[in-house]
Amino acid sequence: MRFHTKLKRLFILILLCSLQANGQNAPEKKKLKPAEAVVRELYKLVTFNAGQTPDWQLVKSLFIDDAVIVLRTSRTGHSVFSREAFVHDFQDFILRARVDTTGFTEAIIPIKTFETGDIAQSFVVYEASIPGRNRAPQRGLDEFHLIRQDSTWRIVSIINEIPTQARPLPEGFTKLFE
Repeated sequence: MRFHTKLKRLFILILLCSLQANGQNAPEKKKLKPAEAVVRELYKLVTFNAGQTPDWQLVKSLFIDDAVIVLRTSRTGHSVFSREAFVHDFQDFILRARVDTTGFTEAIIPIKTFETGDIAQSFVVYEASIPGRNRAPQRGLDEFHLIRQDSTWRIVSIINEIPTQARPLPEGFTKLFE
């Protein structure tokens, strides 16, 4: 075998080993959490035990800066909140209802999320309750809109409704969750 051919083979061998090593040592791409994971995280963060309160900085980090949250705040009305006002309103609720001493639970019953490109929509039926209170959990419906920015899903908006006999969930709505 000629020296020139041996040198070529050695060069190819070194190149292949180098490429294989680079592939093994290359940093792994950060795996994108699905949009639904962000929604589930919000419910986990606002659920807390007696003597604790949510990490509000983590809660806020799940939203875009200009997020809009529309919540049913009375039998006949809704209130529109910015991200900051939503957190402030939740903090006021904790003090007003004294749930810092009892804890608070907001549990997802079913959730259904649709992702298309860089947008997502989640429908959540949840039950909110205050442990130790002799009151049935309050069921609600939240609709989330999310956007993927810089490889991270963030909440753009939440719209909330509290179903009642006069305002039931639409017929067949729960089939979405099957």
